[in-house]
Amino acid sequence: MKIAQIAPLIESVPPRFYGGTERMVSYLTEELVALGHDVTLFASGDSSTAAKLVPCVPTALRLDTNIRDTVPYYMLMLDHVRQRYDDFDILHFHIDQFHFPLFKPIASRTVTTLHGRQDLPDLIPLYRGFSTMPLVSISNDQRLQLPDANFAATVYHGLPLKLHRPVTKRGGSYVAFLGRISPEKRPDRAIMIARAWGIPLKIAAKVDRADEAYFRTQIEPLLHGPGVEFIGEINERQKTQFLGAAQALLFPVDWPEPFGLSMIEAMACGTPVLAFRCGSVPEIVEDGVTGIIVETIEEAIAALPRVLALDRKKVRRRFEQRFSATRMAMDYVNIYRSLLASSKFAVHERQDRQPLPSDEKCEKTSRLHLA
Repeated sequence: MKIAQIAPLIESVPPRFYGGTERMVSYLTEELVALGHDVTLFASGDSSTAAKLVPCVPTALRLDTNIRDTVPYYMLMLDHVRQRYDDFDILHFHIDQFHFPLFKPIASRTVTTLHGRQDLPDLIPLYRGFSTMPLVSISNDQRLQLPDANFAATVYHGLPLKLHRPVTKRGGSYVAFLGRISPEKRPDRAIMIARAWGIPLKIAAKVDRADEAYFRTQIEPLLHGPGVEFIGEINERQKTQFLGAAQALLFPVDWPEPFGLSMIEAMACGTPVLAFRCGSVPEIVEDGVTGIIVETIEEAIAALPRVLALDRKKVRRRFEQRFSATRMAMDYVNIYRSLLASSKFAVHERQDRQPLPSDEKCEKTSRLHLA
């Protein structure tokens, strides 16, 4: 199958540091290549892949200090994809909804994975207006506020099984917070939980420009107290050591988390998760097996000893069963095949394709329900 993966341009694929979407695009792309598919990746020029790379900007936009507005670069990338659309059986977008107007006429040859929160009221008319665009949610909770959107399936994220080395014996002296410093991620809760038990907390997190004031006024003062170490942003290699040596990952979110990649990264290391019941958390964490789910700070403090006592071998085993990159890629291949089967643009008809049809000829994609 000839597959185009269209990635965000903010970070490279894979990203050097933080960047959940770009990381998932990388894992999916490499796994599809390993499965024998002909994959082309549209991404920044500093990306690394076994697929055919089409560089749409020289470097990741976040790393270019001369970039003030990212939208023009996405417009240029989409125009490039538009010119080459007939080279592919399926076009898989990971850039929110930028491409909807341009690719609506061939909706059934596209699929869009939604990586961010979807509970915003402005999105309801958008998805209603582009009801033929097939969508993939990364958790069932993510799609709850969009009953009229054209969801083809839910596909949970997955990681390469060899990416992180499991640490099956409990030996660490600290608990971990990994990800991004922001009000919705609630690092302040993590500090409160750890200090309540006198357990050291290590925070490996990125601070976006938009969250600098929050970090400076709300979080930085808390770092001056005992038992908290702020490490900053770490790369993929460092995550194995950071998470593997931790007794538990604290995931005290306070927003409808679409997935929460750090939870399965911790599980890959055998590290259990203490998480708040928000968004996708109940779908990812198996309560009492891979972690404990709580609703309040008081519950979290009381539950921490139980989290630390969970069987790390079982945590890793459940990760392997549920969250491998191979499973993720095969789920997507099933979606691609279902969409192509419902479209007149089947793979064996490649040579007979016509130019982009008009909106009136656009065919509504049938839904795929994965078990």
